[in-house]
Amino acid sequence: MKNISIIILSLLLSTSLMGAGSDSSSGSSSSKEESLYEDAVKLVKRAGKLEKKDKTDKAKKLYAQAFNKLEKAYKSDKKNPDILNYMGFTTRKTGNFVKAEKFYLEGLSLKPNHNGINEYLGELYVQTNRIDKANERLEVLKSCNCKEYGELELIIKTRGSKVY
Repeated sequence: MKNISIIILSLLLSTSLMGAGSDSSSGSSSSKEESLYEDAVKLVKRAGKLEKKDKTDKAKKLYAQAFNKLEKAYKSDKKNPDILNYMGFTTRKTGNFVKAEKFYLEGLSLKPNHNGINEYLGELYVQTNRIDKANERLEVLKSCNCKEYGELELIIKTRGSKVY
């Protein structure tokens, strides 16, 4: 049963990674920042594919490259929660949970109901063994009728199977 849960969780996470973070209602201020953001998203997707192949070192390098692009985009577009979500995501994937949490919380200060940020912050809370806080993020997503709710719910239920 645990193996089935891990497989289902892996499949859910792989599909969520492809859309990791965009909430589609925020816009960028200029085409240069959009290009940096889009380039970063492409790097994140490539990194996710490498992670699936257990090439974690290569994936972490791509996450770091994506973060650098996002950081540049953020300098000109500080009101975009999608950028902050990906900054949190890439930072979390490279292992800096404290910094990732700050980015997620900053993004939520701009858009408290951002589905991607709430899911990924919940995942971070599971990774750092703060299940009560993960459940708070789940509660925020409860009425969204979105895939992020189901994905976070599954991660919380199968928290012993370290797949994020």
